[in-house]
Amino acid sequence: MRARWRIFLAVLGPGLVVMLADTDVGSILTAAQSGAQWGYQLLGLQLALVPILFIVQELTVRLGIFTGKGHGELIRETFGGFWAWVSVGGLAVATVGALLTEFSGVAGVGELFGVPRAWSLALAAGFLLLVVWTGSYRRVERVAIALGLFEIVFIGVALQAPAHLGDVAAGLGTNPLRNPDMRYLVAANIGAVIMPWMVFYQQSAVADKGLRPEEYTAARWDTAFGALLTQVVMAAVLVVAAATLWAGHLSPPLNTVGQLAQALTPFLGQSLGHTLFGLGMLGAAMVAAIVVALAAAWGFGEVSGYKHSLELHPLEAPWFYLVFSAGVIGGALVVALAPDLVALSIGVEVMNALMLPIVLGFLVALAIKALPAEHRLRGWYLWLVLAVVAATSALGVYGGITGALS
Repeated sequence: MRARWRIFLAVLGPGLVVMLADTDVGSILTAAQSGAQWGYQLLGLQLALVPILFIVQELTVRLGIFTGKGHGELIRETFGGFWAWVSVGGLAVATVGALLTEFSGVAGVGELFGVPRAWSLALAAGFLLLVVWTGSYRRVERVAIALGLFEIVFIGVALQAPAHLGDVAAGLGTNPLRNPDMRYLVAANIGAVIMPWMVFYQQSAVADKGLRPEEYTAARWDTAFGALLTQVVMAAVLVVAAATLWAGHLSPPLNTVGQLAQALTPFLGQSLGHTLFGLGMLGAAMVAAIVVALAAAWGFGEVSGYKHSLELHPLEAPWFYLVFSAGVIGGALVVALAPDLVALSIGVEVMNALMLPIVLGFLVALAIKALPAEHRLRGWYLWLVLAVVAATSALGVYGGITGALS
């Protein structure tokens, strides 16, 4: 038993990091908007997404361990350069949207405490560059986990929220597809949980960390634990927003981090509420910014062929570090110069949902074709994965299109 725990702790990282990044600024805003506008009616969706998220990300673990290659590299070798660039093009679009929301969150938290936007963004970007340019994979992973664990404050806040079990039970029994506005938020919540950069990051991180086949079981547990944790955080944010804002009717949209802080923390007092909220939001934004920018650097490297590893120094892999830096600096500059972009977060998540057929299609195709024969999807589990992927993609696309057109 002790040996198993040692293996698990050694493997722990890629799954937990990507799941903590999954609960990013856009995801938190989406969950809060869901609770504020529809009460507890989308809480069941958060719980249902736990096994779906695990099924999807477990495939990245399987591919990373048993092929030793990142997602973009494996697509290029299996399906050709054209499809690899199609895939990484989707990654680029998702990366831009995600980085804008993360740095908007950083700026919003800074403004809560009177820190000018330019200062908070410069400090955040400088910290991220310092961590990645001077660290190995394991160091970056430890920093990311430490930042992401600040999100646990949202669970603590939820435990203090004045939620009524009767209202929660009634919300769990509703049909979230009956209203086009709710369908739009359904798509946003799906896109907030399953994102293109997560697939690229975890498979590349597993390969870069050098996980071996005998560590596969521990890596799956790492992913399962992360999937449960991220959805508990999402559910906590939704519950707090529903308990404090929803009164049986639609509430005004939450468009800024400041509005969100005021909405989620009134029963804790302004000083404590803002401190806890700021820590949770800043941790979410920073871990997500690391993961998103690294996913882009890995993805473009795997497709174009430049050296791409955190185990290499900047002079050994200049393009890898330049792509990461361009994402961080570019995202910070756009948010510094543009108006508040947090309002775009839900639209970004819906965009992620609309890309699911391509993202998940490539992932399943690789699990069928690129893995060694003994580890390929087959039998009843193959059909389960196909059903989950098809249903999730269809629901995300349907909700996004019908909600946008309503």
